[in-house]
Amino acid sequence: MRRDPVEDRAVTLVDAHARAWSPKTARERFRAGLAGPTAGVAAGHTQANLISVPADWAYDMLLFCQRNPKPCPVLDVTDAGSPATVLADGADLRTDLPRYRVWENGELVDEPTDVRAYWRDDLVSFLLGCSFTFEWALAGAGVPIRHVEQGRNVPMYTTSRQCRPAGRLRGPMVVSMRPVPPEHLAAAIRESSLLPAVHGSPVHCGDPAGLGIHDLARPDFGDPVAAEPDDIPVFWACGVTPQAAVMASRPPFALTHAPGQMFLTDARDEQYRVA
Repeated sequence: MRRDPVEDRAVTLVDAHARAWSPKTARERFRAGLAGPTAGVAAGHTQANLISVPADWAYDMLLFCQRNPKPCPVLDVTDAGSPATVLADGADLRTDLPRYRVWENGELVDEPTDVRAYWRDDLVSFLLGCSFTFEWALAGAGVPIRHVEQGRNVPMYTTSRQCRPAGRLRGPMVVSMRPVPPEHLAAAIRESSLLPAVHGSPVHCGDPAGLGIHDLARPDFGDPVAAEPDDIPVFWACGVTPQAAVMASRPPFALTHAPGQMFLTDARDEQYRVA
C-alpha cells in the first residue's frame, strides 16, 4: 500500500502539457489510471478535496465544515449514493481522481486509483476548496511556487491547533506550506485572501514552531520542498484536515482523496475571487 514517493509525480513529470489539459481531459487521464500530484494541472480550473462518509455521519461532517471554514470550505455536497457533482458535468467521483484513500475505523486500509469496489449507496460526498486553486493568483502576482518548480507535491503538516469539534468529529488542523521570498509575502497574503472559498489567507507565517511543527523537512503528507535561504515559510489551512479528523474520530468508513491528488472541476478559479 505504501509507495515510493517518486511514483506519484507522474502528472507533473511525465506529461509536460498537463497545465494545458482541460478538466475533462485530466479526469479522463485519471480514470485511465494516471496518478500524481495535481498542482498546476488544467491551469485556471478549480481543484477540490474529497471526503465521502456514510449518511449517518454526514451531518457531523457538514457541521464540522461549518465550524471550521478555513480548512474545510464547502464547494458542493452530493446526495447520498451519488457519484456526481454539479462542479463537473459527467464526472464520476469514484474514478476521476488520481488516487484515493480508504479508511476503516480511522485506519488507512488502501490507496487505490478507483474506488468503485468500495462505493456504498449511503455515501455522502463533500467537495472542499483546495489551495492549488489560488496558486494561479500567486503566480500572476510574481510569487514563486516552489513545489511546482521542483515537480513535487506540496508539503502538508499536522499542527497543534485543534479544530472546533462537531458531533462525533474532532481533530487537528492540517496546513500546507509554501516558501515565499520576503519581497513577495505581502502579495501572497493579499492574493490568497481574495479567495476565501479555497482557504483564503494564511493562518501563520514564519516560525513553524508556532503551529507545533518541528521539522519542515519531514511533512506528514506530500513532499519536502527546497526553500531559498531567505524564504519565509507560509502556512495555509488545508483540506486534508478532514482526514486528520477521520484518524482522530474513527468513523467506521470513509473515502478521501490522496493528499495533493485532487478532483479537477469545470469551474474557473476566478469564479471564487471576491474582488
